Amino acid sequence: MAYRLSQTIEEAVQAFKKLPGIGEKTAMRLVLATLEQSSNDVKQFAQALHNLKTKLKKCSVCHSFADEELCSICADNKRDKTTLCVVESIRDIVAIESTQTYHGVYHVLGGLISPMQGIGPEDLTFISLFNRIKNDQVKEVIMALNPNMEGDTTTFYISRQLDLESTSLTSLSRGISFGGELEFADAMTLSRSLAARQPFERYLSR
Repeated sequence: MAYRLSQTIEEAVQAFKKLPGIGEKTAMRLVLATLEQSSNDVKQFAQALHNLKTKLKKCSVCHSFADEELCSICADNKRDKTTLCVVESIRDIVAIESTQTYHGVYHVLGGLISPMQGIGPEDLTFISLFNRIKNDQVKEVIMALNPNMEGDTTTFYISRQLDLESTSLTSLSRGISFGGELEFADAMTLSRSLAARQPFERYLSR
């Protein structure tokens, strides 16, 4: 019969294991490390997690997470509002911001078009995206989506909706391999991909 420290510890281990990338051993280390913290530190940690679900909001402009109505990026008047980077999720914003080379704003789609998964344009934030492009007189839309079939399909859909005579549509250079994910790319690769972004060609319409 396998030795068990306690039911309480086991429940905590199982809770940590629900986080991505956390296995049994890592979860146990986290639980034991938590036990070594003071009661006040553990209380603050638990409160911080609780606040994620109760206080965090969606930015009314870009759909990223925010403490107020606007996220810190949308509220920053120093950001270039005419350059709009379209991403799948907030994870991609974190990755791009780590490069410290992009000074425009973002728009979070909340997913990618995927007929196989039943995700269509109506399920994503396209309406507010196109309204922003028109109302903010956006000059460049950068497609920073994962280089896979869903990402390319989503980029193509957006290209068909835009007036490419007044707004340029660009995509990251292929420094990120096809099938890769933006959030796992290192800052140098992302920085180079942004700097070497290319105009998107509507090759499927030829």
